[in-house]
Amino acid sequence: MAQEPFEDGFANGDELSPAEEAAAKEAAESKGVVKFGWVKGVLVRCMLNIWGVMLFIRMSWIVGQAGIGLSCLIVGMATVVTTITGLSTSAIATNGFVRGGGAYYLISRSLGPEFGGSIGLIFAFANAVAVAMYVVGFAETVVELLAGADALMTDEINDVRIIGTITVILLLGISVAGMEWEAKAQIFLLIVLIAAIINYFIGTFIPIKSKEALGYFGYDSAIMWENMGPDFRGETFFSMFSIFFPAATGILAGANISGDLADPQLAIPRGTLLAIVITGIVYLGVAVSTGSCIVRDASGNVNDTLSSEFMANCTDAACKFGFDFSSCKNDAAGCKFGLQNDFQVMSMVSGFGPIISAGIFSATLSSALASLVSAPKVFQALCKDNIYPGLGMFAKGYGKNNEPLKGYILTFIIALAFILIAELNIIAPIISNFFLASYALINFSVFHASLANSPGWRPSFKYYNMWVSLSGAVLCCVVMFVINWWAALLTNVIVLGLFIYVSYKKPDVNWGSSTQALTYHQALTHTLHLSGVEDHVKNFRPQCLVMTGYPNSRPALLDLVYSFTKNVGLMICGHIRTGYRRPNFKDLANDQARYQRWLLKNETKAFYTPVFAEDMRQGAQYLLQAAGLGRLKPNMLVMGFKNDWRDGDMMNVETYISMIHDAFDFQFGAVILRLKEGLDVSHIQGQDELLSSQEKSGMKDVIVSIDTSKDSDADSSKPSSKAISLQNSPAPQKDEEDDGKAPTRPLLKKDKRSPTMPLNVSDQRLLTASQQFQQKQGKGTVDVWWLFDDGGLTLLIPYLLTNKKRWKDCKIRVFIGGKINRIDHDRRAMATLLSKFRIDFSDITVLGDINTKPKKEHVTAFEELVEPYRLKEDDMEQEAAERLKDSEPWRITDNELELYRGQDQPSMPLARKGAVSSALYMAWLEVLSKDLPPILLVRGNHQSVLTFYS
Repeated sequence: MAQEPFEDGFANGDELSPAEEAAAKEAAESKGVVKFGWVKGVLVRCMLNIWGVMLFIRMSWIVGQAGIGLSCLIVGMATVVTTITGLSTSAIATNGFVRGGGAYYLISRSLGPEFGGSIGLIFAFANAVAVAMYVVGFAETVVELLAGADALMTDEINDVRIIGTITVILLLGISVAGMEWEAKAQIFLLIVLIAAIINYFIGTFIPIKSKEALGYFGYDSAIMWENMGPDFRGETFFSMFSIFFPAATGILAGANISGDLADPQLAIPRGTLLAIVITGIVYLGVAVSTGSCIVRDASGNVNDTLSSEFMANCTDAACKFGFDFSSCKNDAAGCKFGLQNDFQVMSMVSGFGPIISAGIFSATLSSALASLVSAPKVFQALCKDNIYPGLGMFAKGYGKNNEPLKGYILTFIIALAFILIAELNIIAPIISNFFLASYALINFSVFHASLANSPGWRPSFKYYNMWVSLSGAVLCCVVMFVINWWAALLTNVIVLGLFIYVSYKKPDVNWGSSTQALTYHQALTHTLHLSGVEDHVKNFRPQCLVMTGYPNSRPALLDLVYSFTKNVGLMICGHIRTGYRRPNFKDLANDQARYQRWLLKNETKAFYTPVFAEDMRQGAQYLLQAAGLGRLKPNMLVMGFKNDWRDGDMMNVETYISMIHDAFDFQFGAVILRLKEGLDVSHIQGQDELLSSQEKSGMKDVIVSIDTSKDSDADSSKPSSKAISLQNSPAPQKDEEDDGKAPTRPLLKKDKRSPTMPLNVSDQRLLTASQQFQQKQGKGTVDVWWLFDDGGLTLLIPYLLTNKKRWKDCKIRVFIGGKINRIDHDRRAMATLLSKFRIDFSDITVLGDINTKPKKEHVTAFEELVEPYRLKEDDMEQEAAERLKDSEPWRITDNELELYRGQDQPSMPLARKGAVSSALYMAWLEVLSKDLPPILLVRGNHQSVLTFYS
């Protein structure tokens, strides 16, 4: 398949072998490409991303609202979700080489392009919005400092927008400068952040008298007990959880730059899980410490002290320290301090306030920087895989580190748009749902891969469990709806829409996903289960072994059989390759894959099965015995009529008839399709080019000028005669719905530049006839000549045909044999029978003259037809006659002619093996079907395929 190679040296959808991967890695190192270890690449990034804006300017407020107990529960719940996801991420990351793309790469290679493509887009978008969240947090802090110094530029909201815009432009500059600069900036920011956290904890142990009016009294059991329970003011537990949860979403910061890690398999599990543990402990520590030394409300007024006479009536924890903040309950607007009212409480408590401000700057800017790098990297990986064709321009990388500059610009634009909202509490829940959707799919990937039980799923990280991962996925989905039900619904609709789009587009990639593994597992399980169930007449399905040769060489045969097997039964295109040279099995395997792809592109639900054999009969026996699997085995042999039987070697006719006998011996039904123009179009120049052009260019149509407005069936004024005869109106209509199936690419042209190839008249007729079953059939009839009860197959096939959209305008007419004096009785009996079988029909014709002797001229014509093939044993010695019969078994003996003279032949005569010569049998079939519209000769194997009973 022709594909555009990408700059990183592998074609779209192709994976490098481990040896090639190692060589590419070595080459990258020699070029001076920057690669990070687990500390610098994963641990530092995850800690910086998790210790984001929430740690310093929202954690204390959450404690004020939810209390210490519920705050610890919120942190615990978020940590459980992230820990399970971290374990799942580690399992996927250690199941083979990990390239760039982070969460997108992990999900797409595990669950396939449908899930990966849908989640990759929203994950990249979520990271872009996260930039806005962190920058707004930074800008809020700066604005509060400016307000304290009375130096606001306009008003608070607009100042947040101005500072946020300037900040994101500076961050973009650092990101574009390259990963090395960005990594150095991250290390510096981590040092500042750790210093700020230590500074805060030191401050909690140093009570200062001047801070008491602001609500800080140092560690005290009374304060801790008072703050233990919730005190929600316009908020709920789940709204608190939704605001906190984005603080835990930094766990994929390391995985998102997987392409820049020296050893992703080691770095991602170690760095991610350690970061979750460290940050979780710090969050819990901050929740307990703030709740233990700061009261919920404080006025900031040093004169709000408690006189001795009111001491007995005061119950608040502050009363113990001589302060009375009871006025805050009546005048909340007047109290601007304490856990509930002051976002900057941690700065006030700390040993040295400016370090906390520096920590806030560090936390917010580092998280913004990490997200600003993650979003373009994930988006670049998505675009490289060409899941969404229109986004290819973003796949191109620049510089030695393959930096996605266009992705940076796009991320910058998205972030800027959300910065203009300037409200942290509005932005946070939006991205929580997108991150949770990604986490849910990462967890589901591990469950799915474990369930599929594929030998290729063997992660070196062993500390995972499929059921824990499934519970993690369910938990993520529950949390999504808890945080914001309409946002969760919107997220699911977006993911589903993208999933359907990618499924419809069917990107040409093969990543060995767990979806494929599970499909195989289920197919195998159901096939084995089916094998243990006895056949029942109600569940009979036509399962056809169709002798098409190459599937595109007999389009009419392929299309007609597919018309009644589509979504009903099995269809196997059998192809017998003969020759006495040593067979090339590699070519056979290549052809098998090539033509199976052709069937799939042609939207024909069938299997192509080629075999090598010494002759046609042996090959047919191989297929009759071995084609299929368990209960999914053919029960009907379908062949084209041998139109040229009189022109070639009569031993070929002997082989052809023997194949029919073999089918009956193997308990198969037999069906023969005859078109007067013929079936085989493989000799028409352009068939090979047609196949290769479709594979290489994906061309929808290859065209020759053919007038399809002509009657492609036959002169409809002639009486139609069939075992099943397909008679249509003169102009088949174009099928708008077309059963959802593309035409069989029948029209030929070498390529887009070559001129139209001239065809002779017979080839043009053949090509036109070969397409007739691809079009919607006009108002006509399917005539069923039911002259012999073969189990009901002759009735079932036309019923299935007329149930299809292409054939729905055709009516079934039934012709039966009878006696002239019982015509009405026989018609009524047949109508009753058909109604019991629940088969609609338009007319029943009883042939009262079925036993009438043929006209003399027809008898003469038949005798002239068989004359060249007679043995004429009466004109030679018995021994010579036997020798000739042995060497030419197709010859017709005088006894045969006499024995079968004047006998009625049913719809498809069944010749007794060894009793009727192949030449006589072919003559019968020739006379039965000559000069008719398309005719299907059907003979069941006497197995009942119809039943009255429900």
